[in-house]
Amino acid sequence: MSRFFLHMGGTTREADLPACLTHDPAHEFLWVHLDGKSDDVDGILAQFADIPPPAVAALKAHETRPRSAQFDEGALVNMRGLGAPSAIDGDPLVSIRFWAQRGLVVSLSYRELGVMDRLIARMLAGELADPGDLLSATAMEITDALDPEIADLGDALDGIESSVLEDGSTVERRKVAQLRAQAIAYRRFLAPQRQATERLMTMPANWLEPDDRLHLQEAADRCARMVEELESVRERAALTHEALTDLRAEHMNKQALVLAIVALIFLPLTFITGLIGMNVAGIPFAHEPWAFWGVVAFCVVTGGGVGIWFKATRWLQK
Repeated sequence: MSRFFLHMGGTTREADLPACLTHDPAHEFLWVHLDGKSDDVDGILAQFADIPPPAVAALKAHETRPRSAQFDEGALVNMRGLGAPSAIDGDPLVSIRFWAQRGLVVSLSYRELGVMDRLIARMLAGELADPGDLLSATAMEITDALDPEIADLGDALDGIESSVLEDGSTVERRKVAQLRAQAIAYRRFLAPQRQATERLMTMPANWLEPDDRLHLQEAADRCARMVEELESVRERAALTHEALTDLRAEHMNKQALVLAIVALIFLPLTFITGLIGMNVAGIPFAHEPWAFWGVVAFCVVTGGGVGIWFKATRWLQK
């Protein structure tokens, strides 16, 4: 559902589209937020003739990456942030697109951004008085929400590394793969978002105040730090996965060694019993009453001797 917020005279109120079309960009600030799934996006955007056609097409695009592009006195900005619980579908980071110019911001998203309620509350409280305030606040809110999520990835990997190094546990391979996939998914958008934020910060737009640029710089620095953390998580996850693979291979080798030792113990016994069990004439002591127990005793002594030899040569400890 589309929402319209009009800031004028130090206060902000929610309005309807006809009232917003008469706003004065020099003294008032209008924020139009569109839901790409339910709103008449084409009809509403057609009411704002100042938005150039390439920017309109970019606003309506379904697949986007973070970017900043200047169009005369306006700017097209794409950002990615954590989605609301109802919007978790596919990529973990939800895209929101902005068209910003003096006195006007038009935003559009196809899935709800997790920090949208916080931004709306700040807008209605009168904290966001111009396009620079809204864009810098969005960048800061997105990084504030993402920071603990990425820290949790590192903490989870710390626990897995401890269990692998201290306990030799091999049951965490799937979780390591999931953490690595999450780190890759986050980094895929946070790296270009840092560049987009830095480009927006340096953009020569008269609606960007010095404090807005400082906030954008802070958001870009946070993105850079999170990208470095994600790189670290990805590399550590790869090393941990290799360690788990080595532990699993070592465990299988130990099992194979035990099976080989058992087979080697029974190999001479199988040969002896097979030789004596042949149904031919001339087998020594075949008719003696103690013959069966004699063969059993010989097998026990032979198997015990082979086992003692394995223990003496430390095969059982390899």
